[in-house]
Amino acid sequence: MIARDNPVPAPPFWGSKCLDHIPVRSIVPYINRNTLYKFQWGYKSQGKTLTEYQQWARVELDPILNRLLARDDEAHILRPQAVYGYFPCQSQGDDLILYEDESGRRERCRFTFPRQSSGKRLCIADFFRAVDSGDMDVVGMQVVTVGQHASDFARELFEKNQYQDYLYWHGLNVETTEGLAEFIHKRIRAELGFGREDARAISDLFKQRYRGSRYSFGYPACPNLSDQEKIL
Repeated sequence: MIARDNPVPAPPFWGSKCLDHIPVRSIVPYINRNTLYKFQWGYKSQGKTLTEYQQWARVELDPILNRLLARDDEAHILRPQAVYGYFPCQSQGDDLILYEDESGRRERCRFTFPRQSSGKRLCIADFFRAVDSGDMDVVGMQVVTVGQHASDFARELFEKNQYQDYLYWHGLNVETTEGLAEFIHKRIRAELGFGREDARAISDLFKQRYRGSRYSFGYPACPNLSDQEKIL
């Protein structure tokens, strides 16, 4: 059941804000090490229990990660940046309409989202105030990167046949970017006034134990990759 009577949060500003110099170390706690180690670096459990794997990873894999981060402290390979912001919006059927300002007179762009094929048959637009409600809602958007330099560095390792180092750095680039998105999303929730509802442990944020949702284009709920151009 979707709650229709939740008050619309008030954003601290309208439009977008650029964060140019985000310290890598502030993002490190938001790196999902389980995903990094198992799916990016390829170190599977191989029969270990969860506890056994975590103990093994602390001894064998954490030092590798720490070595990469120490290298980054000196060379600044990762250069996290983000643009995020808040936009007035309303839903219309399967569409989410973003406006130029709170008056709602000029449409900035719109996104059309698919519905679930079963169950409640919901789509992202359902979670916003409808046009005929007379209420203006707000949507948060973000774009994050760890920089072209990080990609270039990983590619150079590959071209030099340093495949293991390439695997480590490429995986770290991917998961630091994902951690940065988690970091910015947490900031958005705090600025909208309900960040205190977050789970206390960062590891629980990876399980979406917070109010709201973060969607990425290219996944089933919003599969149209070309929609990314609308927020850039």
